[in-house]
Parts: sequence; C-alpha cells; structure tokens
Amino acid sequence: MPEVIFAGPAGRLEGRYQPSKEKNAPIAIVLHPHPQFGGTMNNKIVYDLFYMFQKRGFTTLRFNFRSIGRSQGEFDHGTGELSDAAAALDWVQSLHPDSKNCWVAGYSFGAWIGMQLLMRRPEIEGFISVAPQPNIYDFSFLAPCPSSGLIIHGDADKVAPPKDVQVLVDKLHTQKGITITQKILPGANHFFSDDTDLLIDECADYLDRRLAGELAEPKPKRLR
Repeated sequence: MPEVIFAGPAGRLEGRYQPSKEKNAPIAIVLHPHPQFGGTMNNKIVYDLFYMFQKRGFTTLRFNFRSIGRSQGEFDHGTGELSDAAAALDWVQSLHPDSKNCWVAGYSFGAWIGMQLLMRRPEIEGFISVAPQPNIYDFSFLAPCPSSGLIIHGDADKVAPPKDVQVLVDKLHTQKGITITQKILPGANHFFSDDTDLLIDECADYLDRRLAGELAEPKPKRLR
C-alpha cells in the first residue's frame, strides 16, 4: 500500500493510498479520531474501514490530519481539519478524473469532519459515521443532509451518549429524499473495545447493501 505525501492547506499531509484497478472506481476517504486524543490514520477502526472499501474495489485514502505523524501544521479545532479533508479528496480526484462518486467514513471526531465534507461536496453519495459526538460538536449544519448514510454507535458509549446520538438520528429521519440507517451495538463503548469485528461487519453489510442499490432514495439526475 503506497505511502503518500500530498499538499494540504497548512503544509504536507501524510497518507496511505490504494488505487483501484478500475479507472472510474468510486473513491473512499476515511477520517481518523481526535488528533489531540491519540487519533491517527493507523487507528484500528480507520485501518479496517480503509480495507473494507479497498476490498470492494474503491480507490481508498486514509491520512493524518495536520500535526499528526508527518503531516505538517497545528491542530485547528476542526476548521483546518475540514480543509485537510477537502484537500485530500481533491488530491485523489486529480489522480482519478474518471471517478464520479465518492464515500466518506469517519470515526468520532472524524465523523464530524466527514459530515461537514459531505455538505460541501455533491459527489459524495454515501457516508459512514462511527460514534459521532453531537453532545460535543454541533451538527446543525446538516440542514438538510444531502446523502444517505449509516450512523453506527454503541449503547454503552459514555463519550457520545446514545441519547444524544438518537436526537441527531431522529432529526435526520425527518428529512426527505435521504435514508439514514442507524445501527446500535449492544454493550459497545466509544472505542468498540471488544466489538471492532462486529462494527466492521455491520459497516460492510451496509456498504454491500448500498452498492446493491438498497437503503437509499433514488437520486434525481443533476443538470450539468
């Protein structure tokens, strides 16, 4: 798997990149947890999500946000990290101009960044948000959320309490034109300590069903 360095808004960004053999394969970007609490692109859940997409023929990238590993810059409380994610998607798209569709997956802090990226990039057709934290981060920008996706979390999560996640999911369920799928893993905490395999199995099952045309509203064709 190639190690890559590409230009970000605050200097170079370090990533791991696996191109698909198909020129027009969809792109997947995987975003890691909070940089100041040990989050890196080598987090096991991020790593496993990366391979989940890669095994299904996606061109896949995970990378370190600014200030982590060999990525330059300083932690920027989400604003700069969103710019990093946009630059990462730009970089992959520059190498794969025939790829029209994209997915974004994020874990914890990365889920918040991923949902913001979703709002800015109409080519993102699906998302996976693992243990988002609406008790800490403001998700009111999802007005409306433009794409169908999966929100998956544990019912023993003390970092992102289930009741707060439920408020977010219920709000998204009222929006028309998208399908939000929710999975709650019994006994799982924020770190999915003994539940990583189950988490990835659920995410893979969701992705397979989406790729088969399920769990999403048909999208109207955009006028060019």
